[in-house]
Amino acid sequence: MAFTKRPVARRATLALGAVVISALAVSPSSATGELGRAPSGPKPTVVLVHGAFADGSSWNAVVQRLQHDGYQVIAPPNTLRGIPQDSTYLNSLLKTIKGPIVLVGHSYAGEVISQAAAGLDNVKALVYINAIMPDKGESFSSLSGKFPPAPLTSALKQVPFRNGDGTTGTDVYIRPEKLHATFAQDLSQQQASVLASTQRPIAQSAFTDKLTAAAWRDKPVYVLVGKQDRAINPSLERYEAKRAHARKTVEIDSSHVSLVSHPQAVTDLILSAAHDSGRQ
Repeated sequence: MAFTKRPVARRATLALGAVVISALAVSPSSATGELGRAPSGPKPTVVLVHGAFADGSSWNAVVQRLQHDGYQVIAPPNTLRGIPQDSTYLNSLLKTIKGPIVLVGHSYAGEVISQAAAGLDNVKALVYINAIMPDKGESFSSLSGKFPPAPLTSALKQVPFRNGDGTTGTDVYIRPEKLHATFAQDLSQQQASVLASTQRPIAQSAFTDKLTAAAWRDKPVYVLVGKQDRAINPSLERYEAKRAHARKTVEIDSSHVSLVSHPQAVTDLILSAAHDSGRQ
């Protein structure tokens, strides 16, 4: 009987040892999260910047999807007065946001976010939607001149304006009767008519303003190309993505206003940037 009890005791000791060893093996994981999973950082705030001829409401369908997924979203006004003013304004806003940021720009806002995000460590990723991405020292005009002009260029009209201090300038609008065909051909005519009536002009000087910094040089980049874009040549968008060594480039059958006509595809790309930024 004594002989038969020793192995049982030994087995019990071995089993207890195994439990202790297992506990020791698991305990270091407490430093990386429950059940050995790496801790996930806070979700980034997503900042959506609209382009020319638009306002923050152009992001409505994207905002709804991001909020549904639990993201804090800000779609600030872009004054459309030119790179120096617009990027400075956006930079000041970004500095008030605590925690990581995924910064998204549509069209002209690609230029604005590129300059505004320079030197801001909390901007973890840049997402360009049908966007312009000049390098330091480049302007929209000098960059777009590398490719054949898009149809939108023949649909613009100039309107002079006067500031309160007496200085003058020129605003650029899309001719209402040409907006559907050159800017938003995958929306209904009724939707395009509303866009034409509510469009916000951009100062003509913005087309020749040169960037003084290009944050895409040292931040992760994500690009959406609208293959049916008639406002910015899709070949230019592809060139920009390649030059910026974009981590992800998505091409969809969309007009220039993909954020309105294909909000899920735009949201999916933003979510890719947000997820990747959490693993950096």
